[in-house]
Amino acid sequence: MQGLIIKAIGGIYTVETKTEAQDASCCFECSARGIFRKKNISPCCGDLVEISETAQGEGIIEEIFPRKSEIIRPPLANLDILAFVASTAKPVVNLPVLDKFIAVAEYKKIEPIVIFTKADLCDPAEIAEIYKNSGIKTFIADKQQGYDQIKQYLSGKLCAFTGNTGVGKSTLLNNMYPNLELKTAEISKKLGRGKHTTRHVELFPTSNGGYIADTPGFSSFDTNRYDIIFKDELAGCFREFAPFVDKCKFPDCSHTKEKGCAVIDAVNDGIIPKTRHESYVQMYENAKQLKEWEHKKP
Repeated sequence: MQGLIIKAIGGIYTVETKTEAQDASCCFECSARGIFRKKNISPCCGDLVEISETAQGEGIIEEIFPRKSEIIRPPLANLDILAFVASTAKPVVNLPVLDKFIAVAEYKKIEPIVIFTKADLCDPAEIAEIYKNSGIKTFIADKQQGYDQIKQYLSGKLCAFTGNTGVGKSTLLNNMYPNLELKTAEISKKLGRGKHTTRHVELFPTSNGGYIADTPGFSSFDTNRYDIIFKDELAGCFREFAPFVDKCKFPDCSHTKEKGCAVIDAVNDGIIPKTRHESYVQMYENAKQLKEWEHKKP
């Protein structure tokens, strides 16, 4: 049987399979064959797999089908969309961190979208415009708006939600999909961030034919450790650069400070958002320190 891994805890994988009639599904608690460990492959949520049934409701993962995308932290495969939930109030969005995440999504060939929450506390329109102008799908959600548009856009997709702890991921998901009943926590006044309430990665089926994953919150992100992007590949992770990278005066332009750089000209003309370019320059300077052998790290 073929199925989808929707939950992974301690080496036990919950695999959802469809019946022959394709109008119902059932789940099997599966272990993975040792051959995967020898090949340094770990099954994860989102994997399409083939299983054999060993007992009622139990099975073994026999094969993991090729992944179209993969992220390491949290471990997820075959994502269509990576949704970055950000807030302009308690906690305030960190644009360089958000831009790093978006760059990793682009590098992994996963569509990034940005969702701004708590719009009733602080209007995110100005910041949202940065990402709209960069060609990234952007939504604003508060108690009165945004939920239907987001649900429609995610229809039939496998999507992960992530963002700083306390930005309201679980609240957002509960408002869109009340049947999830995800736990929420109040903002910690002492730390200025929320308490961790999501303990593991799990895919939840939605009423519009897709799946979503609510993932543990983060307070920092190290792209060099988890998803290495070398300096020569970085410009391709900023989609708004695309119309200009081939128009620079020098073919080896780094798009950071050179005269005759079409990207910098576009920034000065207000076509490319200044904060996005600043994030690129910061990431480029960090990427210059990377060595080729680091790309081979697991």
